[in-house]
Amino acid sequence: MIVALDGTVLLMAQPGLRHGLGATVAQAQWTSTAYLLAVAAFLIIAGRLGDRYGHVRLLLIGVLGFGVTSAGIALASHIGWVIALRALQGVFGALLQPATLALLRLAYPAHRLDTPVAVRTGAIAVAAGAGPVLGGVLVEHLGWRAVFWVNLPVALVIAAIAVAVRTPPPERADSRADFVGAALLASVLAVLVHTLAEAPTHGWTAPSTVAGLTAFVCLAAVLVAHQRHRAHPIVPLVVARSVPVTASMALLLVVAGGMFGALFVATFLLQDVLRLDPLTTGLRVLPLTVLMVLGAPAASVALRRYGPRRTALAGTFLVTLGIVGLSRIGPATGMTVTGAAFAVLGAGFAAVMVTATGTVVGDAPPGYAGVVSGLKQTAMNIGPTLGIAVAAGTMRVNPLPVGQLAASAPAMGPALLTLAGLAALGVLPASLLPLRPTPRDGTRRSRRPPGRAPQADPTGVTR
Repeated sequence: MIVALDGTVLLMAQPGLRHGLGATVAQAQWTSTAYLLAVAAFLIIAGRLGDRYGHVRLLLIGVLGFGVTSAGIALASHIGWVIALRALQGVFGALLQPATLALLRLAYPAHRLDTPVAVRTGAIAVAAGAGPVLGGVLVEHLGWRAVFWVNLPVALVIAAIAVAVRTPPPERADSRADFVGAALLASVLAVLVHTLAEAPTHGWTAPSTVAGLTAFVCLAAVLVAHQRHRAHPIVPLVVARSVPVTASMALLLVVAGGMFGALFVATFLLQDVLRLDPLTTGLRVLPLTVLMVLGAPAASVALRRYGPRRTALAGTFLVTLGIVGLSRIGPATGMTVTGAAFAVLGAGFAAVMVTATGTVVGDAPPGYAGVVSGLKQTAMNIGPTLGIAVAAGTMRVNPLPVGQLAASAPAMGPALLTLAGLAALGVLPASLLPLRPTPRDGTRRSRRPPGRAPQADPTGVTR
């Protein structure tokens, strides 16, 4: 919640921050980009560290560091310090996020994970939805620095609770440090996110974009070659070969990309094309948050009754349908139709989030809950970056006089339909998820032929 809230309240603080510190628009944008790069680069590494040193320890370091750096940003007198501290805050944010999911995996057996995951999804939706409102109030009455001060007491409360609450002992795995692999992985993810973030500005065929994508491919190839010769790779083979884990990751990547890209386009559509004020725009989008909160427990029930595959397919269909509905919005569209499109989008994304998160964490091999949680969070960071890059590269915003709005609104349609196609790709990984729900006793149905003895793979995990 603290991470989701921080990301949305910052949107309201950036204009005041830019004027208060005399920064350029590009420098203000880097307060978000630096954080995003650091988070994406270190999430998987943070999960691996948690598997080795304990997730409570990583959670404490992460949340306290997050609060302290936030206070440092509030005291900063130059935009350069803000950018540097936001990058450091991203590192601490990467430490605490996988730890939360890994601790859920330790506290609950696989067959009971759907409910706490649903609570977590609903809490994130509440925080993300409340962020713009809280940020607007803080900035208006106390200035932009208050947005960062508010994180410190919240972080201290979370740290106190983490110390007070007893957690089960971690399932230890051999997680020997691979510093070269960690550096390569961080470089691969940082280059990818930076290239996607800058692509809309320079164009997909610009030399800088082509160079960035080429560097990403080359670094990824070096990383794969390096990991093949390591006895203990950053992403263990038992995790990489898990079909439910990799399918859930791909599902989150494309569906989150489609949804967040659609929200990016819808913001321009409602404000710059249809000329709605920010408050009215927020009210139009509110059904998305409400249905995410209400849809999370409903998805938990569906997951138990119908299984991951059917629930994920239904969620993907709803997300795609919601984005298509947004593409039909025009000057004559009423609040009811717009709200219905956002509501369908929110319900579908809640189903996808609960299913994919529960499957990733519940299917984690013993001792690797942290690394799969880091993978899940990485997909949730790269997906929106990809979606916004696709959105910015395909939409055309040409605000027209009020009497010509009807000609301008349909120009957003192709971008939204492209994003609907991106979300629809989630059907492929969703089809690879388990068909049946996990039995209520927590056991998993074995695919091993009768009479065949269990085998141990090179990682030491019996299968």
